[in-house]
Amino acid sequence: MKLSPVMTERSRRLWAATEAQALGRGGISAVSRATGISRNTIMRGIKELESPETLAPERIRRPGGGRKPTSVIDPTLMRDLDALIDPMTRGDPESPLRWTCKSLRKLATELKRMGHQVSHMLVRDLLYEMGYSLQGNRKVREGKNEPDRNEQFERIGRKARHRMARSQPVISVDCKKKELVGDFKNSGQEWHPKGQPEEVRVHDFQIKELGKAIPYGVYDLKRNMGWVSVGVSHETTAFAVATIRRWWRQMGRTLYPDADSLLIIADSGGSNGSRVRLWKWELQQLANETGLRISVSHLPPGTSKWNKIEHRLFSYISQNWCGTPLLTHATIVNLIANTSTTTGLKVRCILDKKHYPHKVKVSDEQMASIHVKRDAFHGEWNYTICPQKRA
Repeated sequence: MKLSPVMTERSRRLWAATEAQALGRGGISAVSRATGISRNTIMRGIKELESPETLAPERIRRPGGGRKPTSVIDPTLMRDLDALIDPMTRGDPESPLRWTCKSLRKLATELKRMGHQVSHMLVRDLLYEMGYSLQGNRKVREGKNEPDRNEQFERIGRKARHRMARSQPVISVDCKKKELVGDFKNSGQEWHPKGQPEEVRVHDFQIKELGKAIPYGVYDLKRNMGWVSVGVSHETTAFAVATIRRWWRQMGRTLYPDADSLLIIADSGGSNGSRVRLWKWELQQLANETGLRISVSHLPPGTSKWNKIEHRLFSYISQNWCGTPLLTHATIVNLIANTSTTTGLKVRCILDKKHYPHKVKVSDEQMASIHVKRDAFHGEWNYTICPQKRA
C-alpha cells in the first residue's frame, strides 16, 4: 500500500476497518491477507468507528497503550547495567567485566546471566538514555606541576615578541619521533585502486641495511619556516646543535643579516635538556663560530606538547606522510621537504649521514670555561651563552 508510509497507526487501522466493512462478509480476512494488518487490529478499528468517543481525535492510541519499555517492566535493569559499567565505584569489583572490554554484546550477555531479557541494541539505547557515550582516553595529567610554570610561559612569550620586533631570530627546536626505514606500516590512509592496498611487513623489526631516521627540527616562529636534519646514527646533543648550525648557515643568516642574538626555545629533557652539560658546551662552540649571543629558554618539565615546533611543523609532517611507507631515507627527506600549509609553511630538509657518538663526557674544566649568564628567574631554565673573546 503506497499510503502506508504517510499514515499513522490509528489512520491505518481505521482505513483497514472501513475497507473491511465495505467488503461485507469475509472483509476482515480479505483486508488482513492483502495488507498484512492483523484481524484483531482491524476489528479494533471497526469498534472505534462505531464508538468514536472512546478515543480523542488528536490521539493515535489510548493513554497508556502500547508496549511498555523494558526498563519499566524490569525495574532493576538500569541499576544493574550502571553497576556493570562502573564496577570500581558502584558494583562488584569481582565482576567478570572488571578486566575486559565492556562491549555491548558482553554487557548484554552479563545482564542475561543476571536474569534480564535484553539485546545488545537495547543495551546501547539504555546507555545513551543514562548519559553514557563512547569516549577515548584524554591526555591531561602532566605529572609534576611546577609552581612557576605559567610565569615561565609568559616570560618566553614576552622574550619571543621582543626579539621578533627587533628582527632577531627566535627558533623552536626538538627531535621528532624516530622512524624505521623500510616497507613498514605507517599510520594513516592514502588513495589506491580499490582492493589494492600498499603491502608492508607484518612485524616492525629494524632492517639493518636501512637503519632508522632521526628527524631533528628547527622552526622559525616569525618566518613560519622549518629546517629538518634527518640523522642516521644517534639522537645526541652534538647532532642537535649541528642541525641548528646548518639552519643558521643555510637559512638563518640570510633571513636575519643584522642579527646579533638568537633565542632558542627548547624542552627541558632530551638531547637539548636543561641539565645536559654537552648542550651548553656545544652552544658555546656555536656562539664562538657565529658571534651570536645565544639565549635559551626551556619549557617547564612535562610541557613539551606546548612547544611551537610540535603543532606548527611536526604535526604537518606527520599528516603529509601518513599512510606512506618510509621506504628510504630519500623518501623521508622528500616527504618532509614537500610539507606545506595554507598559512605559508615552508620546510627544507637534508640527510645528515655523519656519525654522532653518544655518551660524550664534558669535564668540569670545560664547563667552567663556558661563558654563561643565568637569569635571576629560574637560571636553570633561562640563560644566555655569549661568544668567548679570541686570544
